[in-house]
Amino acid sequence: MAKETLFPENFLWGTATSAYQIEGSPLADGAGPNIWERFVHTPGMTSGGDTGDVACDHYRRWREDVALMKRLGMQAYRFSVSWSRVMPEGRGPVNGKGLDFYSRLVDELLTHGITPMVTLFHWDLPIALDDRGGWLNPDIAHWFADYAEVLFKALDGRVQQWATLNEPWVVADGGYLHGALAPGHRNLYEAPIATHNLLRAHGAAVQRYRSVGRHQVGLVVNLEPKYPASDTAADRAATQRAHAYMNAQYLDPVFLGRYPEEMRDIFGNAWPDWPEADFALIRQKLDFIGFNYYTRSVTRDDPSAWPVRASRVMQKLATYTETSWEVFPQGLTDTLLWIRDRYGNPPVYITENGSAFYDPPVAEEGRVHDPLRIGYLRKHLLALHEAIRAGVDVRGYMAWSFMDNFEWSLGFAKRFGLVHVNYGTLERSPKDSALYYSRVVASNGASLHEEN
Repeated sequence: MAKETLFPENFLWGTATSAYQIEGSPLADGAGPNIWERFVHTPGMTSGGDTGDVACDHYRRWREDVALMKRLGMQAYRFSVSWSRVMPEGRGPVNGKGLDFYSRLVDELLTHGITPMVTLFHWDLPIALDDRGGWLNPDIAHWFADYAEVLFKALDGRVQQWATLNEPWVVADGGYLHGALAPGHRNLYEAPIATHNLLRAHGAAVQRYRSVGRHQVGLVVNLEPKYPASDTAADRAATQRAHAYMNAQYLDPVFLGRYPEEMRDIFGNAWPDWPEADFALIRQKLDFIGFNYYTRSVTRDDPSAWPVRASRVMQKLATYTETSWEVFPQGLTDTLLWIRDRYGNPPVYITENGSAFYDPPVAEEGRVHDPLRIGYLRKHLLALHEAIRAGVDVRGYMAWSFMDNFEWSLGFAKRFGLVHVNYGTLERSPKDSALYYSRVVASNGASLHEEN
């Protein structure tokens, strides 16, 4: 049984975080402010008024955190760089102390035999650029490429796997369409522009990497498979709209050089006609796709659900996480098969996969028992293995997240970490799920036949 769950040789196992969620010290050592600092200090925008001012204090505790990764046997660590920490104005002068923080972090990871995977942008846009229009300004593609080049020149070689953007759908949908995330806009006409400029920025950064980098660069997207709530024509059409909006909208331009046709139906006259030259920029050759998977959506037609006209149907007898996401491992397999079939089986890394279940605020004698999270991990890793057996080219898996952190507008109310963080003392305590995952990593998946 154990041999049947072995993953491919050289499969890369690790964990993931993002800068604003864990670092704290947002203005330390010459860093500039980012849009999340403005958002979280606006009353009513986060649960409990929580902010990332301290977060997990990783900016000062990074050596301790890397040592803990090593102790748990992690082979890789995916993290993001704070753009405004490196370039306080988003463009122009480089903050040497900010850049040095990431350089030292990379060196520490390599010293411990941990592969660094760097994401250039994980939602924390410099305020100085937001004040110039942010993702609505077409010049941002060039600003982003200039920023990316600073990182490439400083770290490429020590860093051999780069991702341009994390989850552009969330930036456009949460930040520009529904206003639930920074910068907090709610505008039908802005969302397509933000999406397009995010993808143009991605393309420009890949183009820049090909001129100065020597290794691998890709894009990280969050994908959520959509299943019709019924076999009616209305529900099937709603499901296709939802799929196009969340999934194909971000991969079709990158691989096929066009947006899905449903986008004009969704946005109506708010959907622009894009210049063909933009797609030549967006459609750069990638070395891999990063895929973040959490849940699925059973979808029904809903004319009141603006603007996609589709909504989620909760399932009886299903398990849901604290964020009301259904635990559905089959969706991971199904989506990987869709990527294989639609886009020619590109190399894929699972760059995030995890769950928020209730954990106590304080670890008891250094232990946190989290059987539901262990079950989530095990089922999803088995589903991932099924996709690999079906021929999907999956190269690695990064569990979300390494430790409990600031969960954006949810503040500290939801815990995704394998490592528990006591937010009063900032003490780190590996949960049972961390120890379980450590055994999976050490056995390259052979231990997955064990229940715990």
